[in-house]
Amino acid sequence: MAVDRLLPTDESIDLLALVRDLCEHELAPHAAQAEESETFPRDAFRTLGKAGLLGLPYPEQYGGADQPYEVYLQMLEEIAAAWMSVGVGVSVHTMTSYALAAFGTEEQRERLLPDMVGGEMLGAYALSEPQAGSDISSMTTRAVRSGDFYVLNGTKAWISHGPHADFFTTFARTSDDPKHGISAFHVPAGLDGLSFGAPERKMGLTGSTTTLVNYDDVRIPIGNLIGAEGEGMRIALSALDSGRLGIAACAVGLAQAALDLATAYAKERQQFGQSIADFQGIQFLLADMAAAVESGRATYLHAARRRDLGRTFVREAAIAKLVCTDAAMKVTTDAVQVLGGYGYTREFPAERYMREAKVTQIFEGTNQIQRLVISRDVLRSI
Repeated sequence: MAVDRLLPTDESIDLLALVRDLCEHELAPHAAQAEESETFPRDAFRTLGKAGLLGLPYPEQYGGADQPYEVYLQMLEEIAAAWMSVGVGVSVHTMTSYALAAFGTEEQRERLLPDMVGGEMLGAYALSEPQAGSDISSMTTRAVRSGDFYVLNGTKAWISHGPHADFFTTFARTSDDPKHGISAFHVPAGLDGLSFGAPERKMGLTGSTTTLVNYDDVRIPIGNLIGAEGEGMRIALSALDSGRLGIAACAVGLAQAALDLATAYAKERQQFGQSIADFQGIQFLLADMAAAVESGRATYLHAARRRDLGRTFVREAAIAKLVCTDAAMKVTTDAVQVLGGYGYTREFPAERYMREAKVTQIFEGTNQIQRLVISRDVLRSI
């Protein structure tokens, strides 16, 4: 069922039509097979890139589409509903580009950003490490200044796109200061010393390659330092605020797909001489699923509109990520229940949706971390 969206301009309405057409013809038909075979959807990203959908929230002068965040997120939701791995990939790419777009110099933006958001390239966000996930301050990857270069050594973990990425927004320690010793770098793919681990064998999002990224004396020109030395933690956390909204929108898209599947199945499935959609137990279950989807959509749009107005949205982004991803987990689980035994088989995508939903509660900051962000902001405001 097409979501009845409230969009701010005629241009965004036309964009929605384009996205829905691509989702119907270029994404959805290939999702199940690619996830089954664990095939990275690089062609899908190229298709979206050629349509101008890999730089939606960035300025036109740098190759973007100059769309408000509330429009970008609704387009992202549509993509995720058609193919979650691709939706998450677009979110990761957009977050990866954010650091340079928001904190880079004008020279860097003119030199690097058009290729990053113009559609041909795909980015990866290299922040987490094997022993440094939520605790960014325990990062050990190090960048040492050597003449006109920084030399990077260390390992990043859980990096979406891995060897398929064309650039990496990489965070590395430039001093031992726990909070002010991390710096951000733009690292192009293909450099000597850059290598990758084997793809992780994951529960869901199996079409999205996730690997270790190893830096072994990787030399980065000093002109690829993003922001000032020691500003990396602030850059990383700022990018994550926007990235959490991307994951929130993807989670809502996944939940919407599960709701649509469950609704269609309930109307077709016959038991005791009637459609199971006529049973009040199923009706109430579908109603709760719809309420969860709509509530999630409202929270991410509220945060996005604050962002578009230049207002603070840290708490709102955390709330959106928490509410939307918890909703996705519940709605996809309930979709399996509506389909009964068929929901537990791979004949229908319900079980895949449920597996894909779980990680949304974990990446871009676990939902326990979101509760910490929210509670600290609430207590600070009293």
